[in-house]
Amino acid sequence: MADSTPSAQPTAPTPADRPVYVIGGGPGGLSVAHALRARGIRAVVLERSEQVGSSWRGHYDRLRLHTTRRLSALPGLSMPRRFGRWVARADVVRYLEKYAEHHRLEIVTGVEVSRVERTPDGTGWLLHATGGRELTGAAVVVATGRNHTPLVPDWPGRDTYTGAFLHAGDYRNAEPFAGRDVLVVGAGNSGAEIAVDLVEGGAARVRLSVRTTPHVVRRSTLGWASQYSGVLCRRLPVGLVDLLARMQARALMPDLSAHGLPRPDTGLYSRARAGAVPVLDVGLVDAVRGGRVEVVAAVEAFEDGKVVLADGTRVEPDVVVAATGYVRALEGLVGHLGVLDDRGRPVAHGGRTPREAPGLYFTGFTTPLSGNLRELALDARRIAKAVARDGAVGASRLPG
Repeated sequence: MADSTPSAQPTAPTPADRPVYVIGGGPGGLSVAHALRARGIRAVVLERSEQVGSSWRGHYDRLRLHTTRRLSALPGLSMPRRFGRWVARADVVRYLEKYAEHHRLEIVTGVEVSRVERTPDGTGWLLHATGGRELTGAAVVVATGRNHTPLVPDWPGRDTYTGAFLHAGDYRNAEPFAGRDVLVVGAGNSGAEIAVDLVEGGAARVRLSVRTTPHVVRRSTLGWASQYSGVLCRRLPVGLVDLLARMQARALMPDLSAHGLPRPDTGLYSRARAGAVPVLDVGLVDAVRGGRVEVVAAVEAFEDGKVVLADGTRVEPDVVVAATGYVRALEGLVGHLGVLDDRGRPVAHGGRTPREAPGLYFTGFTTPLSGNLRELALDARRIAKAVARDGAVGASRLPG
């Protein structure tokens, strides 16, 4: 890995000296940097933390990839067979470290980019970063990811609630919660897995607060990973995939309506296209059927030390874990460029750049059924091809 200090960056580079800056040292940023390097283009990764893969380092201990090892490797380096089919969080971190080292990527850590704008002469991009740095690049790839900033809803009374409260991003394992009554808020993959982890870790009572019933699918059926179906369905019409998913769910998944989880009334692929991925079952179904995880209504407010649910019920757990997701937090970085939609999502991704900002690329902000890491690998190749073709005229080239 390259020197983590930015001293090698020229103060005022000429267009021919400008690298492509990649913002974010997670799997998306690293794979793009390698793909660019493979085409002889200098790419500099800017990572706000002190290590690559910071998001993966912060996830809960039991997390494993829901995609297969074989279809989760980034370009140019396979994942070791010893990691198993469903790779553990710690092994993903090891892989990302090895990836950066193996490909000799140029990475600057401890630098956070706060704003990206066109250079005054319109020939490149100016990045404003910590320490008053101003870096000039031929092109920019934003790979900060969907899990950038924890999101906690503005529930009435939340600011005066005195009970134990934490976001899922701060949850590591069930050990501190053994023997306690825990309310998990949010039925996405994180909330579902944390609820199961708490049950298995000895929590006295676990309730799962659900606002919108998720689609729950088996991670694998008779050896066939759900990811394989996601890959096959990528180019099929949304309505057809919704129908096939509905038929499959009725054939393979038990009806949990009596336990508070009725079958969703909207299609699986329709929801995924809107940003809501299905929950991959790694124990939730059995835990709900067995009464070990109790499904309750959505949280509406906090009042007098209690949690008020949408059905009027008031509960008083020992701990509340908010598995309420994250925000991309791209507004301050690029919102002024007109490249985000009304939900804060990039209007273009992969090898396409926004019409208003040629040379500005985004990766890692979609929710593909075919697997996030697989799509990041595909995006990396597309971005590198586009940059080599027309995205960074005058970008500095690697020697040799």
